[in-house]
Amino acid sequence: MLQLTNEKIKWMEGKANEIRQSIIEMLIEAGSGHSAGPLGMADIFTTLYFHILKHDPTNPSWTDRDRLVLSNGHIAPVLYATMAHAGYLKLEELKTLRKFGTKLQGHPHREYLPALENSSGPLGSGLSQAVGMCLADKIDHGKYSGKQFYCLMSDGELEEGNTWEAVMLGAKERLQNLTAIVDRNNIQIEGYTEDIMPLEPLKQKWEAFNWHVQTIDGHNFQDIVKAVGEAQAVFDRPSVIIANTIPGKGVSFMERRYEWHGNPPGKGPDDVVPKDKQGITALKELRTLEGKIKSEHE
Repeated sequence: MLQLTNEKIKWMEGKANEIRQSIIEMLIEAGSGHSAGPLGMADIFTTLYFHILKHDPTNPSWTDRDRLVLSNGHIAPVLYATMAHAGYLKLEELKTLRKFGTKLQGHPHREYLPALENSSGPLGSGLSQAVGMCLADKIDHGKYSGKQFYCLMSDGELEEGNTWEAVMLGAKERLQNLTAIVDRNNIQIEGYTEDIMPLEPLKQKWEAFNWHVQTIDGHNFQDIVKAVGEAQAVFDRPSVIIANTIPGKGVSFMERRYEWHGNPPGKGPDDVVPKDKQGITALKELRTLEGKIKSEHE
């Protein structure tokens, strides 16, 4: 994996900000959807699609591509926005999110957009899908094929028992080219994870299931790249990266608030910004940040 240069980091900061703006624009147009998770995961998706993944937007079915499985399908806006910025679809098409007949369903549907690796929505299923794909690849080739498999997960879905069945199987089969990335943003639709169903000590739980575990800052591009590189160097077990993120990252009135888990601008809590001004205020903050990013690096 290529090391990150300072120039590349600067570029990715700007790209992540563009993706966040696309997310807000999509949600405003749709009038429904999730805000907090997609904004919080923009840095990780930017790093994956623009530095880590082996993929080709002109040939989405390329046999030797890496596989990215999205388990928490409700953060689909960040997946769609990143894929559009990477060249898988036109940016204008993002405005069709959740509309009748669109390729961009509220939760990803693989048959509507072939570049998707899986359909997702029911929480707790994605890791099982990724383990199955990775195991099938191992069986087909009789050995490590060189492809990497990534499963993006929410912390809230770790409350699902099905997840831990997949964790056990992945460890049993020593799936060395499988890396799970957990969005540890500490929120779910009804509140904070530690109030609803405490997950800590999370690192020790994964270690007890014999996974290689790392904990990182999910907004630090160097940390993300370093953690994925370390995961790829582990040859006797699958890896998990617990990425601490800020839900609603980049929009001050959304950050760290569980009330923005499942609400778009215009339908969230109005104790800080009135509903009719939430969309334009969010975009103004992100565009102001874009200007600061550019001025800092000129």
